[in-house]
Amino acid sequence: MIDKEFIEEYSLFRKYKSNQSYSNLQDWKKTPINMSCNNCKSLQTFNLTNSFYYDGGKTDINSLNRVINLEYVCQSCKIFQRYFYVYVNEQANEFYKVGQYPEWEIKMDKNLEKTLSKHSPTFRKGLVCESQGYGIGAFAYYRRISEEIIDELLDSITDLIEEENKLKYVQALEKTKNTRVTQEKIDLVKDLLPSILKPNGMNPLGVLHSELSEGLHALTDEACLENANHIKSILTFLINQIIQSKESAKTFTSSMKSLLEKKSK
Repeated sequence: MIDKEFIEEYSLFRKYKSNQSYSNLQDWKKTPINMSCNNCKSLQTFNLTNSFYYDGGKTDINSLNRVINLEYVCQSCKIFQRYFYVYVNEQANEFYKVGQYPEWEIKMDKNLEKTLSKHSPTFRKGLVCESQGYGIGAFAYYRRISEEIIDELLDSITDLIEEENKLKYVQALEKTKNTRVTQEKIDLVKDLLPSILKPNGMNPLGVLHSELSEGLHALTDEACLENANHIKSILTFLINQIIQSKESAKTFTSSMKSLLEKKSK
């Protein structure tokens, strides 16, 4: 069954797979979503206002091989609406957005845009390709971004490494200067990543290494689109987490310094 992640984040024609078949529309849940409201000018909860199985005055509970219309309205203002058109395959276990209004937003995370700086136009091109379902193009652009910023990204992690691993990380980081291959650079340092950058024990650099290793020329548009989204998510997470961790440390140091200065006086 489609969920809020699919409605909120998936671009047009990006396949969403389900482990089960949902051929009866009466079994579908009316899941609320969180998206920006153009009327409220903020992020709001949207609720589904129409029944999945109501179609032009008739009741049809069969979801197989058809386009389902989803209509959402802002819970706050009760005015602004969002519309989604979802194609369900013949087995009712794969779904695609074939249309939505307002259109899928091509927007960049603010921290990411600031950090990428001169590389942000390339990232935007990847977003445009992703929005149109051009997986090979999106993957190529996101991969290029990863290759261009990897040295700066790995350098920025140094201050966050735990003390017991810092020497090993610095030594491994030095070795990365001897190769131009992004996968090799990541392989040298990925096992030394600090715990603060490994949510639930998952290593984003390890996943990034795996995604970048996929052969671009051998993959379908669909597979590239999935991999492109993974690369985008990993880069966004790493950059935001690094920035937040450093800002937190800076705030802590500043607060401690102020307290000690007051105490000394």
